[in-house]
Amino acid sequence: MSISAAPSYSRKQAGTSVTLALVAFLAYTSVYAYRKPFTVATYDNLVFAGIKYQTLLIICQGLGYMLSKFFGIRFIAELGRYGRWKTGTVLIGVAWLSLGVFALIPAPWGVCCLFINGFVLGFMWGIVFSYVEGRRSTDFIGAIMAVSFIFAGGFTRSVALWLRDTWQVGEQWLAFVTGCLFVLPLAALMYLLEKTPAPDENDVLERTRRQPMTGKERRIFLQRFGSGIIAVTIGYLFLTIMRDVRDNFMVNIFSELGYGSKPAIFTQTETVISLVILLVMGLLVFIRKNIRALKLVHAVVIAGFLLAGLSSVLFITGSMNGLLWMQLVGLGLYMGYIPFNCIFFERLIAAFKITGNVGFLIYVVDAWGYLGSSAVMLSKEVFRLQLTWTQFYPISVVLFSITGLLGTGYSWFYFSRNYKQQIENNKAA
Repeated sequence: MSISAAPSYSRKQAGTSVTLALVAFLAYTSVYAYRKPFTVATYDNLVFAGIKYQTLLIICQGLGYMLSKFFGIRFIAELGRYGRWKTGTVLIGVAWLSLGVFALIPAPWGVCCLFINGFVLGFMWGIVFSYVEGRRSTDFIGAIMAVSFIFAGGFTRSVALWLRDTWQVGEQWLAFVTGCLFVLPLAALMYLLEKTPAPDENDVLERTRRQPMTGKERRIFLQRFGSGIIAVTIGYLFLTIMRDVRDNFMVNIFSELGYGSKPAIFTQTETVISLVILLVMGLLVFIRKNIRALKLVHAVVIAGFLLAGLSSVLFITGSMNGLLWMQLVGLGLYMGYIPFNCIFFERLIAAFKITGNVGFLIYVVDAWGYLGSSAVMLSKEVFRLQLTWTQFYPISVVLFSITGLLGTGYSWFYFSRNYKQQIENNKAA
């Protein structure tokens, strides 16, 4: 049977999985405290070179984040088993320090600080996820960890707004002070990740052994699965663009929709989405056969593109209100985005019995995804598109959903055919 009860675990193993899921979730949620809070500030509508300062900061942070993904293709792929928590702690320290310098220097030089901030933070997902992959419970742990994408953005923004409104923290200092609240908790969480037991023999048997990949091994993998990875990258590219624009300019969109005076709207909206995504992703843990899980992940991604695109069409035509649209488009985007970061490549490696790690593949698609995201945000300003965010964004979602559907559909066909051919070759041998 392909679908059965979850593999039997001892009480100790189950406890380890739950603990690791909680620690990973809290760790990456804390990482967001150094990445997103600065976006709640408008910076008095400062404009440089015809582009709003807020937009310049977001674009420069995104460029740094994108560059780290290209560097991370090698760095994360070759990451060793031990000492990762020290690397993560140093990177977070640099990110926090850059926010402190940002608070001290005048505009527009803060863009340099945000570029550095984005660059060092871009390695953190790969570091944290390296403790999670290669386990029978990775789908469960990864789903909970990946939900931090949704929850953490809204939560850390709400913390920043609370500091601004309750403690009158100035806009320039909001990001640094928010990060201050998370320094010690994050250091402790990274240390706990380091102490997590490695995958056991049963994990290795079902999910393959995970280890660093050399340059030669990476080239062999891409030569073997190049066409499928290109298709996946296209789908992920458009998911990243739509998700990143929504995440970075959520404050602007909600303000245009009339919810700008309600700070709790961010946490409320994203928490609902988080719970739904967690339920959908968590159900995949019951699917033991890796190729079947991989196919179902494709189906979830396709459903996400459809939900995001159709809800945007209804919003554009006036058949859906703004709040519901933001919830549904967010749900659709994360239905597509989250699987790539916690399950898709995990099951791909396991299905084809590849010796390597998930981090390499995530950083390949992430690099192009963030390149596209930065290009779209910059193009809106450079080409002086006379559209508000509530006009520009839903139109973009509709167009990108169509292309994403085509890329994901081809990926499904490609990997299904490749797996069938592999089975036939094994029988012939």
